[in-house]
Amino acid sequence: MLAVIAIVSGTAALFMKDPEPTGSAPATTSGPAPAGDSAAASRADLDRLTVAAWHPMKGYTREKFKHWITQGEKCDTREAVLKRDGKSVVTDASCKATSGKWVSRYEGKEIASATEMDIDHTVPLANAWRSGADTWTDQRRQEFANDLANPQLLAVSAATNRSKGDQDPSQWKPPAKDSWCGYAKDWIAVKKAYALNVTEAEKSALREMLTTCR
Repeated sequence: MLAVIAIVSGTAALFMKDPEPTGSAPATTSGPAPAGDSAAASRADLDRLTVAAWHPMKGYTREKFKHWITQGEKCDTREAVLKRDGKSVVTDASCKATSGKWVSRYEGKEIASATEMDIDHTVPLANAWRSGADTWTDQRRQEFANDLANPQLLAVSAATNRSKGDQDPSQWKPPAKDSWCGYAKDWIAVKKAYALNVTEAEKSALREMLTTCR
């Protein structure tokens, strides 16, 4: 009984450390929180992640990860990230971006239209499901899908976001190789924050990407 209580308490403590994005003010920083100071720290975090086979996709739908939720000041999560990641962003009365400039980090392309931008989940929702989110509550999944505190959300071109889909780093890497280091660090940081598993192939690909860090 004591062991069970310890496990339950440990899980609850971990949950309380997660961000509570619902209703918070929209972010105004220039980008998502940095994943870490060094590649060595990311490698150490990667080594601590549980390696396991994918969980089955049975029961998965994107609707189980409710997004985009309100972030205050009439902004939803999408608009908050566009405002955070862009330059000279102008919004209308409903917080929709009407002008601005964005640099899509995955390929280094400058974009001047919000309609050409997507908000990428660094760790895709389907990948999270296969990595452990299938056991979460709907509230926990909502927090994951709208997380502005960890490097889980990034404004990128719609083209690269859709080419990535739900693939992990063993299946898809950003076209710009100079973005591999940051992408790997971000992926590892999110998996660590949510105690998600990695596959052997995924871990190997992340290690390769970290070798590009300088």
